[in-house]
Amino acid sequence: MVEPAALLQEITDLKKRGISVSDNLLISKNAHLIMPYHIALDMAGEKSRGKKCIGTTGRGIGPAYVDKMARTGIRVGDLLVPETFMEKLRANLKYINFLMKNMYKVPVFSAPKIYNEYMEYAKKLKKHIADTDIVIDDLITAGKNVLLEGAQGTLLDIDHGTYPYVTSSNSIAGGACTGLGIGPTRISRVLGVAKAYTTRGGSGPFPTELFDATGEELREKGGEFGATTGRPRRCGWLDTVILRHAARTNGFSGIAITKLDILDGLDKIKICTAYKYRGKTYRDYPKELDVFEKCTPVYEEFEGWKGSTLGITSFKKLPVQAQAYIRKIEELVGVKTDIISTGKKRDELIKSESSSDV
Repeated sequence: MVEPAALLQEITDLKKRGISVSDNLLISKNAHLIMPYHIALDMAGEKSRGKKCIGTTGRGIGPAYVDKMARTGIRVGDLLVPETFMEKLRANLKYINFLMKNMYKVPVFSAPKIYNEYMEYAKKLKKHIADTDIVIDDLITAGKNVLLEGAQGTLLDIDHGTYPYVTSSNSIAGGACTGLGIGPTRISRVLGVAKAYTTRGGSGPFPTELFDATGEELREKGGEFGATTGRPRRCGWLDTVILRHAARTNGFSGIAITKLDILDGLDKIKICTAYKYRGKTYRDYPKELDVFEKCTPVYEEFEGWKGSTLGITSFKKLPVQAQAYIRKIEELVGVKTDIISTGKKRDELIKSESSSDV
């Protein structure tokens, strides 16, 4: 999904910081456009749900996916064919404006106004629009290293997450194939990224969420505020039940544990190893939302460490308690740690010998 105004603002911000944006940015012709009415529908829909709101970012992503699946979406490639863009826009607004007027009681949209706005975007973005699937395949064929980065966490996956408190796409590793147009045999390694504790943005079940001073400390020290919305993220102890689910669903080759330094100074640290619900123990992620919402976490407690891990680049130099914490995560998840982040800077990390090609 591409929201042209937001993308152009990011390009402007990068240029102000001295970062060149030219042929190093390519946008797929197949990517769907987020339109102004998608944002309006998103906000109106959340408001109408009241206390049962999903907690979306309000950026129009969900409604844009609705159009995509209904085969009425407008794609980036359509910006290059003005007649096609206008034809699709007029057809969509017949339905959209009916909803706006009769269901949500908000102002309707003007096709000419949106058309003129997006044709200006087209002029600025034209040089970036390409057949990205071919570009990526050519790079892989040529033996180049290609890094694919996914947004959102596993529990926000539309199929394998805490539905309906999810995003609108497949955010697991397999989504890279459908999103980019490459085959699964093209992916050689999958690196899972997990914080040393657990966070969640927006609504939805969160068994290990902390509502005390420790939760607030994690939020403040970790800078846990949404990059898009700025809203505080919910924080809690590391949940290896969902981390095992993520490892299995994504097929992790290794794990990158981030923000280990945020746990510095805690007297006790807990890891969730299972759930209990109505006398039954769940060691695997329960698909039933009712169970996940009402379960009680089963914790294993560890001694915290008083020393600082900030900036440490060798595993052996970590406090012994921190070493034990990492090893326990590996044992519970069944996947080795490739990278441990010990600070915000690029060089503030520990790499295992097996992660030399990461």
